[in-house]
Amino acid sequence: MHDTKERLSLLWIFALLNYLYADVLALFSIVGAPSSAPHLPQWALLGSAVFMEIPIVMIVACRLLPFRGNRLENILAGLVMMLINGFLTFVLPLTNGDFRNPIYPAYLWFATIETACTSVIIWKACTWQRSDNRIAAFDNTLETTA
Repeated sequence: MHDTKERLSLLWIFALLNYLYADVLALFSIVGAPSSAPHLPQWALLGSAVFMEIPIVMIVACRLLPFRGNRLENILAGLVMMLINGFLTFVLPLTNGDFRNPIYPAYLWFATIETACTSVIIWKACTWQRSDNRIAAFDNTLETTA
C-alpha cells in the first residue's frame, strides 16, 4: 500500500474505531450508574452526531477526492477533530470536575491515541505531494502486470 489516499483512509478508520470504542466505554459507564446519567439536550446529541460523521465521511472522501481537495479536506477535518477532541478531553474535564469520573483514565488513553492519529493524518496531508500518487499508480501498474 503505497498510495497516500489509501493510507489516509486507513488512518481515518483507525481513528474512527478509537472514537467509537471510547464512546462505547463511556456508555457502559453511564448505564452502570443510571442515577448519575447525564440527560443530553437535542443540540448536544446533534453536535455529537455531526462530530462523528466527520471521520466516517473522510474514509470515503480520501478515496474519491482529487489531490488538492483531498489534501485540504484531510488537513481541515484532522484539525477540527483534534481541536474539539482535545478540548472535550483535556480542557473541559479540568473545568467541570469530570476528571474524577472512573472512566476518565480510559477515555484519556483513547483520546491520546486519537490525537496522535489525527496528528499523523494532518502531517501526511501537509507533506503529501502530487508526485506521490503518480509513483504509487506506476507501482500498482507494475504489480498487476507482473
